[in-house]
Amino acid sequence: MKRYSAFAIAREAFRNHMGWGRAWASPEPRKKYDVIIIGAGGHGLATAYYLGRNFGITNVAVLEKGWLGGGNTGRNTTIIRSNYLQDPSAAIYEKARGLYETLSQDLNYNVMFSPRGVMMLAQTQHEVRGYERTAHANALQGVKTEFIGPDKVKQLVPIINIDGPRYPVLGALWQARGGTARHDAVAWGYARACSNMGMHIIQKCEVTGVRQEAGKVVGVDTTRGAIDCDKLGMVVAGHAGHVAGMAGFRLPVESVALQALVSEPIKPCMDVVVMANTVHGYMSQSDKGEMVIGGGTDGYNNYTQRGGFHHIEETVRALVETFPMIARLKMLRQWGGIVDVTGDRSPIIGPTPLENCFINCGWGTGGFKSIPGSGWGFAELMAKGHSPLTEAFGLNRFYEGRFIDESVAAGVAH
Repeated sequence: MKRYSAFAIAREAFRNHMGWGRAWASPEPRKKYDVIIIGAGGHGLATAYYLGRNFGITNVAVLEKGWLGGGNTGRNTTIIRSNYLQDPSAAIYEKARGLYETLSQDLNYNVMFSPRGVMMLAQTQHEVRGYERTAHANALQGVKTEFIGPDKVKQLVPIINIDGPRYPVLGALWQARGGTARHDAVAWGYARACSNMGMHIIQKCEVTGVRQEAGKVVGVDTTRGAIDCDKLGMVVAGHAGHVAGMAGFRLPVESVALQALVSEPIKPCMDVVVMANTVHGYMSQSDKGEMVIGGGTDGYNNYTQRGGFHHIEETVRALVETFPMIARLKMLRQWGGIVDVTGDRSPIIGPTPLENCFINCGWGTGGFKSIPGSGWGFAELMAKGHSPLTEAFGLNRFYEGRFIDESVAAGVAH
């Protein structure tokens, strides 16, 4: 596969760009693979990539019922941060953030990582205490964050109104090395690297059943025929409960829609990411000038991927006091993604009751930021049977009462 470089671009310019090959192959499925990954989103592709890179396992198929990256990976708001309270969460999210720093170089594909900084506004005294606590926890975890005052917030975000009559800005939890990346590019970069290692990425191939013998997985049934495997990884976000049902077990998750919208493009006015948990909204500005706006999950279980007027009304109304200028903007487009949410707002990563079958789900609204760390840990789990990054997130924590409560850190729902 051709390596991308400035020299390659110059060379192809003289060939009318006719020499570029496909970024990844579209092969026919084999009869059997060492590993099958269900779901060609960011987490599934990252798992396949690190299986090959870290453990030399390349006889891998990634099955996708739709198109590559067409689920939540292509429907999120691209925020990357690791300022979580609990130690297991901080470890896996910080691993992901660190991997994002060099991901473009590792994959030879520009994922447009932008460490512009992420701030979580404190607009009540309760939030001030909570974020100061998180800052101290992050210091012990080796995650670099700090609590800043309203003057510093205003300096970093000149368009913000810190004297709101209902919710004045009292400070913020600031992570300078947080930021954003291009969601599609992350999926495409991982897919290209996987294909380059000889892995099969098979699109339009829906899994319709999981086959097992004597309590051990032996393969899957798909719309393109039966495929055998030695190990199976389920990485299907909002459809995790449905796929788990095929394997004969249930998951403690709920599926709900998470909506977002972007405004018309405007001149650069905000170069950091701002989250406002009290009013339940967050905002950043894309490279094209659009204001990317999101809020909380829908209040009822559903599988819709469409937007709804109630989300526009609730989220924009929440943010307009803190950012008065957005009242004058027009909405360009709106969309939704399906997220699977656990009771403690932390993911499920671990083995399942079916032998050699592993699951990675329950990321709720924090999936995109965790992609590299999730893939790294899940690949290690599938290859070796255990991983320090994922050990605390197993299914057994729910019947042991060993919860990883991140309901506050994930409170703004992303």
